[in-house]
Amino acid sequence: MTTPRISQRRLRRSLLPVAAAGAALALATPAGAADVDTGLPPGPAAARAAVPAQTAAGWAAGTRSYLVITAAGDTSAVRNAVAAKGGSVFAHYDAIGVVVAHSSSAGFATAMRSVAGVQKVGATRTSDVPADAYSPTLPSAPGQSPTSLTETARWDMTRINADKAWAVSTGSSSVKVGVLDTGVDDRHQDIAPNFDASNSVSCAYGKADARAGAWRDVGTHGTHVAGTIAAAKNGKGVVGVAPGVTIASVRIAEPGTSMFFAENTICGFMWAGDRGFDVTNNSYYTDPWMFNCPDDPDQAAIIEGVRRAQEYAEGKGSLQVAAAGNSNYDLANKRTDSSSPNDSTPVNRTITNACVDIPTELPGVVTVGAMGNGNIKASYSNFGRDVIDVGAPGGDGAYGVYSTLPGGKYGNMNGTSMASPHVAGVAALLKSADPAATPAELRARLGSQATDTACPSDSRCTGTTAKNAFFGEGQVDALKAVGGTTPQPGRYFENATDVAVADNATVESPITVTGVPGNAPAALKVGVDVKHTYRGDLVLSLVAPDGSVYPLEDFADGDSGDDVVKSYTVDASSETASGTWKLRVRDIAAQDTGRIDTWNLTF
Repeated sequence: MTTPRISQRRLRRSLLPVAAAGAALALATPAGAADVDTGLPPGPAAARAAVPAQTAAGWAAGTRSYLVITAAGDTSAVRNAVAAKGGSVFAHYDAIGVVVAHSSSAGFATAMRSVAGVQKVGATRTSDVPADAYSPTLPSAPGQSPTSLTETARWDMTRINADKAWAVSTGSSSVKVGVLDTGVDDRHQDIAPNFDASNSVSCAYGKADARAGAWRDVGTHGTHVAGTIAAAKNGKGVVGVAPGVTIASVRIAEPGTSMFFAENTICGFMWAGDRGFDVTNNSYYTDPWMFNCPDDPDQAAIIEGVRRAQEYAEGKGSLQVAAAGNSNYDLANKRTDSSSPNDSTPVNRTITNACVDIPTELPGVVTVGAMGNGNIKASYSNFGRDVIDVGAPGGDGAYGVYSTLPGGKYGNMNGTSMASPHVAGVAALLKSADPAATPAELRARLGSQATDTACPSDSRCTGTTAKNAFFGEGQVDALKAVGGTTPQPGRYFENATDVAVADNATVESPITVTGVPGNAPAALKVGVDVKHTYRGDLVLSLVAPDGSVYPLEDFADGDSGDDVVKSYTVDASSETASGTWKLRVRDIAAQDTGRIDTWNLTF
């Protein structure tokens, strides 16, 4: 599998196709807007009739959205001024002094900037507010497909020791993680056990819509992210990093475009603070600007409004975790941006480090870079000295992050979008272990417990092994988050010699155990990595030194998934530890073959 051309997308979405059953789908097309930016602030004059035609719902063609920033507290005077200057108040957040206003007047922003008490005013988009904002359509509830997949310890989970952490703690249900994304399929078999509908909402267009189902996925991205954080440990499908915590959906993506405008993000952070979310995951950047620059009045208002909302949420006890982006861009040395505005016609801009990726580069936010399967930066991942806080598996090349998809399905995605929820899950485990921990303390522990990862031979990676431009303070560690420790040396044995698995054949791979006195434990860990193009053909067993056979798994004949990367627990307490143990693999059908890549025993 090859990595396709990197795209600078607003959503930190997968770089590889999403496939529920191995089918290859094309990358999603960028969502364009009908408007073209003519340079007339804040949008095309042609879209702004002096007396626009009104719909029954109150929407007018040419309507744009603005952030009006004032002092925190009572915003009634500014709200009155909005109406007097040709606008309407769509939402307001008095606790942070932010008013979301709509207007079809080309001079609205200029007029509001002259109002006493108004600090900043900025258009949040260069395209019209959709009519759907005035009467939002509820996302459909997808039909659910049951799965025959059984849980495996996937490569991304073993990389951060999540599989070992689950033996210590799966997290507390009192810990709430908000998925600020395209929505979540709450009826998915791996998500429903941990889903909190009462704290889920849509923030599309910048105003909370708490109708049942408004939180559902208008794409696939949010459901995939939710599964990585907290898919239930229920024997089905996949397991999330923190399968015991509670997840809520805050849909901030707008239907049709999957865009995340500033007012949506503000609504999401305010909801997270007011609803007591302990952690939020943010795998996106705030549209339409990849970077917001403070010398532009519109973008300055966006920076201030979203910053205040994040600060409010953090003040209420919520830690924000965000994806660094998929453009292989040095965030510590910004020079150009050719992808913005992405809701109309992008232009080539010269920028500086004063311009920021929101919410990724806001103070207090944990910025996550993506790693492949190994101590490597994912090829697409953004980076930056003193910008990246920590790294986590995001997938690259042949290794994708496998997680939940709407309708009871599963599939692979690659991206910093996939790395960020691993960190959100570890943060949730930290909060479970120490309910009194503040966001600042959680942020510090994520870094201090991370596994130091040295720079590769790449001049762009500056810094030390302890902290550098590619991996920040290193790869997060779920086992340390729950207070566990890695197995002691001398109790771990591995055979990495490949053994071919032919059609309709039985093969074995041996491990000779020495230096372990007495009997094997009641929780002997058997780690398996078998490469195979159709695991439904496989039957796996552990053979003890005395010939006793311990069945590990007989995969369902219809399981068409690739490979077995999983950890099993075997009660081998009646067996002498020392001696030769074997992994037995039977292939019971024709056409597909594979190999035992590696396997291990932990006593």
